[in-house]
Amino acid sequence: MIHSLAAAMSNQLQNTSSLSTAGTWNLLDVRNSSPVRTAELRPLPASPWDIALCVTGTLISCENAIVIAILFYTPTLRAPMFILIGSLAFADLLAGLGLILNFVFIYMLNTEFATLISVGLLIAAFSASVLNILAITVDRYLSLYNALTYHTERTVTFTYVVVVLIWLVCITLGLLPVLGWNCLRDEASCSICRPVTKNNAVVLAVTFLLVFALMMQLYLQICKIAFRHAQQIAVQHQFMAISTTKGVSTLSVILCTFAACWMPFAMYSIVADSSYPMIYTYATVLPATCNSVINPIIYAYRNPDIQKSLWLACCGCVPSNFSLRPRTSSDV
Repeated sequence: MIHSLAAAMSNQLQNTSSLSTAGTWNLLDVRNSSPVRTAELRPLPASPWDIALCVTGTLISCENAIVIAILFYTPTLRAPMFILIGSLAFADLLAGLGLILNFVFIYMLNTEFATLISVGLLIAAFSASVLNILAITVDRYLSLYNALTYHTERTVTFTYVVVVLIWLVCITLGLLPVLGWNCLRDEASCSICRPVTKNNAVVLAVTFLLVFALMMQLYLQICKIAFRHAQQIAVQHQFMAISTTKGVSTLSVILCTFAACWMPFAMYSIVADSSYPMIYTYATVLPATCNSVINPIIYAYRNPDIQKSLWLACCGCVPSNFSLRPRTSSDV
């Protein structure tokens, strides 16, 4: 997806470079018609946008690799909530690796096959990231709505089934460009993210908007349930006001961050096509990728159990003032 944007810009730069260096080529062997250069061409300068995306991908990979390592090497972190967090971290890790490979493909292996592999990986990874966030939202809602029966109904096996279904859907979406759903043979039908067609980009963008609307509705219901529970169990009104206000503030941050990162790219994918300036596409793609930088902070590093494991792994001890209160799925 992102690879194709930069590839088009790279081709333009290559054409300009070839014109300026045409004088360095001599046809020494007329029989074989093989051009031989008398001077080396200068390497193609890297676009600042491509560098920014590569750096973002590196940061995403490092953050989420730490989360996956903590979950893998901590046997106590096997609850359904942590399975979903691990699946989200793995999706974001693939997204980060995809951004790094995208940079490599642009400047070292600019072929149609590399383009299809790059766009397929990015579509699958970012789709899995969004769907895993939706799954975590549903999990939080169910933990409040069915508080008494949640721990008996929400089994680890059921969570694994949900994760497998999410990845099957996302892998299928990632394979579509390779299976022929691309615009490599019809440039006029390309979206802002070549080789994804305009129609496919619109479908993906509309699906994202529906997912966001569902998340917003679920979080509104979570707020209502949290307020009702606080009114039932709070003894002091001050405690009720502080706890519920903090929860609503956290929900607002989660929704606003998700919308700020993805909404510009989703809306632009609907209204724009390949004829629009690529600078606008880069300007909307970069915030979308930054969502994978923020996800580990929101969904993993805020969790006390993961914080404890991280302290033990890095320092071998836990600070004396560290709160060991277990965090449940309903915590936000």
